[in-house]
Amino acid sequence: MDIAELREKLKPRIDCLWGDFTLASGRKSNFYFNGKTTTLRPDALNYAARIMIDMMRADKPDRVGGLTLGADALIGAITALSFDADMPMEGFIVRKEPKAHGTAQWIEGPELKPGQRIAIVEDVVTTGGSALKAVERVRVAQPGAEIIGVYALVDRLDGGGEVMAERGVKLSSIFTRDDLM
Repeated sequence: MDIAELREKLKPRIDCLWGDFTLASGRKSNFYFNGKTTTLRPDALNYAARIMIDMMRADKPDRVGGLTLGADALIGAITALSFDADMPMEGFIVRKEPKAHGTAQWIEGPELKPGQRIAIVEDVVTTGGSALKAVERVRVAQPGAEIIGVYALVDRLDGGGEVMAERGVKLSSIFTRDDLM
């Protein structure tokens, strides 16, 4: 299946709910893209991961990670499928708070190394806050790593891409709000 076919199969699997919602950014909205119900379906997760791997191919990432919880399923699927796509990537997960016991780490997974090219993934981007938290944690943990971009399932077109660009981070998404509404 080519990427256009994967996108068409994925599109109806993106859940958009209508009502009164408070987003992770604190903003209010009358619609909500529920990325978790999409990425926790086997078919939709497979399509999304395959599309994201294709989106990342030119940037040649060594690692893929993001902020828990929105990125977790994507990280696992991309990590697994990247091996068969001939561009193996190790995964990592950025905690919202450091671990309260043991090593008190912010980042879980194999150690980040200088020179590694890092892709950050996210389910839904509004203001970019969650993805930028992951970017900043990576920059603190391994200043010698290179953030090549943020890859999202959906960009709500609420300014996240512009905020990321101001911080030197490129945003690429499979869909935008306009594609889905």
